[in-house]
Amino acid sequence: MKTDISAKIIFCKNYCLGYDNDYQTKSKGSILTRKNNTLPMWGNERTMNLNSLILTNIQSSHYFKVNLYELKTYHEVIDEIYYKVQHLEPWEKGSRKTSGQTGMCGGVRGVGAGGIVSTAFCLLYKLFTLKLTRKQVTGLITHCDSPYIRALGFMYIRYTQPPGDLWDWYESFLDDEEEMDVRAGGGQIMTIGNILKSFLFKLEWYSTLFPRIPVPIQQQMEKKMSEKYPPVVEETPRRNLPEKNFSRDRDDHRSRGDLSDTSRPRERIERRERSHRDYRDRDYERKSSHANSRERSPYVSRRDDYKKSSSRSPKYGSSKRRDRDDYNINIKVKIKILIRNMK
Repeated sequence: MKTDISAKIIFCKNYCLGYDNDYQTKSKGSILTRKNNTLPMWGNERTMNLNSLILTNIQSSHYFKVNLYELKTYHEVIDEIYYKVQHLEPWEKGSRKTSGQTGMCGGVRGVGAGGIVSTAFCLLYKLFTLKLTRKQVTGLITHCDSPYIRALGFMYIRYTQPPGDLWDWYESFLDDEEEMDVRAGGGQIMTIGNILKSFLFKLEWYSTLFPRIPVPIQQQMEKKMSEKYPPVVEETPRRNLPEKNFSRDRDDHRSRGDLSDTSRPRERIERRERSHRDYRDRDYERKSSHANSRERSPYVSRRDDYKKSSSRSPKYGSSKRRDRDDYNINIKVKIKILIRNMK
């Protein structure tokens, strides 16, 4: 009887503190089995590293000051998340107008005009005010009732925990396929795994920013990510070409010739042969006419004829210059003949 009462007392104590019943069965070496139950705080311990505009709107909202003020325990806040959270954006749909703003007042960095802060971020800051323990955060990210409870637990880790511990918190959930709609008004379904990858490797989350991760730690996480999910190289499909036989047998040559003739149109082959014959005849006529036009002069020596035959050699100059020299030689020869006859 006493053992039953003591077991009930231990169970109630663990339930009130938010302990997970399966917490003790976790594998050793995981971040969930550390002896110290107090979580460290990264960054600003007063603002939770939230954007100043979002934090101001949270602290001044009626929902946070009145409704959430009445919630005093961890489990009451979890029930409120279960019933009220419908997306993970920091602002409600249509409550923030940034169309006419530019530069640092734009909607990306969240320093322009505010709007109605979302229920999710109000409850996130409420969890921060409770100063959650490690086991309570573990209960958030492993909760089975609503994916939004888990998502706010992961977002709490992203805002408050040291960057060096983020991979240990997120690694075992990167393949989680549980889906939720993260956009205000609906329209963007994401899995838990994709949300965690976005938390790790992207600084922006809709119209706000997460705390920056140091570059060395970011590079280490990218290396671990590439080892966990190696890139898949897709091989290009090879074309199934028929095998060719390149043997030197006579029959094989005939068969290849027959295949080539049948594979091409007959008209194209005849046109090619006809054009080849036409060019051949034209070249023959040009050579014969050129040979007939170059008759040998009786007044030109063999040495001059040799110069003419080597017309393409750069030693004897251009063809115009050579013709001019031949003309001058012919005139000199004729003058000599006339002088001889006159004597």
